[in-house]
Amino acid sequence: MSPAAPIIGIEAPRQPQLIALLEQSSAYARSLGYPPESNFLLDVDALEQPNVDVYVARDASGAPLGIAALVVLDPQRDGSRPGDAELKRMFVSDAARGRGVAGALLRRLEIDARASGIRRLVLETGPLHAPALALYTRHGYTEIAQFGQYIGEQFSVCMAKPLDAMAMARSVVE
Repeated sequence: MSPAAPIIGIEAPRQPQLIALLEQSSAYARSLGYPPESNFLLDVDALEQPNVDVYVARDASGAPLGIAALVVLDPQRDGSRPGDAELKRMFVSDAARGRGVAGALLRRLEIDARASGIRRLVLETGPLHAPALALYTRHGYTEIAQFGQYIGEQFSVCMAKPLDAMAMARSVVE
């Protein structure tokens, strides 16, 4: 019997279980061997900003399985395009990997972003993070030029996915 689909909601990040999940995420990022200055992980304070929604996937018992943040970008401050938002802190616990949690988080985040008028999701990951690169590619993200704080970073791979209906239809046809 396959596990039930995760329950996904927007939550405040300053919860002991979520802080523990963020610490696991940070430890995982360090384990990949990137230099510390090449890890662009948002801390709890940054996740509590008004332009950030934190999505949490939980199992039926309420245990957190994964987390992701949607950061609405400001073109004046971030040098981004109008209508862009960034996916940050996407992480699934070791125990929940291989159960579709990351895909479920990504789909929910994309639906909400599209509904709120976001036209494009961008993200940054590392070239050594093969599972993340494969996940994003499977979900229609393509590599783009480095943007914002990632410009010139040796260990940054930037990707994007258009969310408007016309671009989505074009990407399916192409």
